[in-house]
Amino acid sequence: MSEERRNDPAGGGEPVGRTPEDAAPAGQTSGEAAPRDRAPEGTGTPGGSTPTPADPAPASAPAPGDVPAGAGPDSPGAEGQLPAPRVRADEVIAVRRGMFGGSPGGDTSGYDGLVRTVRLPGASNRPYGGWFDEVADELEGALEEQGLVPENALWKTVVDRGELTFHVAREYLVQVARTLRDDPALRFELCTGVSGVHYPGDKGRELHAVYHLRSITHNRLIRLEVSVPDADRHLPSLVALYPTNDWHERETYDFFGLIFDGHPALTRIMMPDDWQGFPQRKDYPLGGIPVEYKGAQIPAPDQRRSYT
Repeated sequence: MSEERRNDPAGGGEPVGRTPEDAAPAGQTSGEAAPRDRAPEGTGTPGGSTPTPADPAPASAPAPGDVPAGAGPDSPGAEGQLPAPRVRADEVIAVRRGMFGGSPGGDTSGYDGLVRTVRLPGASNRPYGGWFDEVADELEGALEEQGLVPENALWKTVVDRGELTFHVAREYLVQVARTLRDDPALRFELCTGVSGVHYPGDKGRELHAVYHLRSITHNRLIRLEVSVPDADRHLPSLVALYPTNDWHERETYDFFGLIFDGHPALTRIMMPDDWQGFPQRKDYPLGGIPVEYKGAQIPAPDQRRSYT
């Protein structure tokens, strides 16, 4: 706690409980300034005041090596690795109405007036920034060593919201995934699952499978994305490379209808075996079936209420 000081007409004062003799050094009266308070001769300004010290120099940006290995280009501390701003042409594939964009069936969410443009990020240009360029270089070089043309296997690379996604042609999916897993410079040992996405407006690529790969060795996370037409919903299974994808592929098949060729037992996992249709597709009706719960009959969602 700071000491209280007595006010005096000169605006100074002495600490409470101390005498003037206590405040001044030996051999010096209290009216004299202490040596440390006197400006050296010849260094003062014409008015007698002491110059104000200059502001400290701003801290320099961190060196590239100071950025954590798992940080993306947009992570804190990665300012020195950010590429220059660039223009990217996004794809507009649809205009979605309502909360879920489903049809047919009424929108019972209360957001039937919501209108949103559905955009898919376009391809990004080099440099990607941070370790993204390193991963892209290593992957393309490893595919070339196997006799593949990288542009044929990786038809689009997207950096969006600080995340890296490789769009892979389905016939090269297994080879690209194996390279990402086994190459010492890549080492994406873990696939945390596969998710399905349905874009009815993305003609010829209506169904997407998105894989999340993590490198425990290098502390990095990337995505692989494969697009297939609704008329040909087949793509290769990755269970042989990543066994934990077993039930993830079954769930994606169950809800979106994607068929993973080579899966050891591709059957429904959530819905009954005789269920018709795939409930998480946008063309699945926003409705349901009546349910009996503790003796009460609960009507299907699209029959409960309407906001129109």
